[in-house]
Amino acid sequence: MLNEIKTIQSSADLLHSEVEVESAISDMADKINYLLHDRNPVFLCVMTGGLIVSGKLLNLLNFPLTVDTINASRYNNGTNGGVVQWIQTPRTNLKDRTVLIVDDILDEGITLEAIVQYCQSQGVNSIYTAVLVDKKLAHKKPIIADFVGLEVENRYLFGYGMDYKGYLRNVAGIYACPDELQNKKKI
Repeated sequence: MLNEIKTIQSSADLLHSEVEVESAISDMADKINYLLHDRNPVFLCVMTGGLIVSGKLLNLLNFPLTVDTINASRYNNGTNGGVVQWIQTPRTNLKDRTVLIVDDILDEGITLEAIVQYCQSQGVNSIYTAVLVDKKLAHKKPIIADFVGLEVENRYLFGYGMDYKGYLRNVAGIYACPDELQNKKKI
């Protein structure tokens, strides 16, 4: 497995450098600060992908908030999505609160839509979504993020929280797996 990971990492295409990603996170923080500064939100980090962007974003928000996590997954360290599986729900009572859901990527939108529906079922006042990356797809998604750091082409990505088979989340920058591997369905 480690040889596969090293091959993927060494042959990947850099789409956005660490500097570009940090700038995008800062721009998102400015917009969130403007819109939510007086809303006393629950900042809901989507685990595990949202961990890095959430940590970076939290340091840039300058208003009181509550931090919690939610964990729903369709990938389970694989590369193909399946049914949404709930691993953890927030401990914070969401009733009558404003919720900001923060995740690494808006891909098909199925998981983020399920998380929004969960929050709605808890009686929230309002919900906002923030994603570091919004993947451009040829079809309409079931949800649109309120705050987007970067838009990227439809390729398999890793870095800044996004993983390849459970690895490479910690890579600084956003990378795409080589096209030849994607086209051969080896990922």
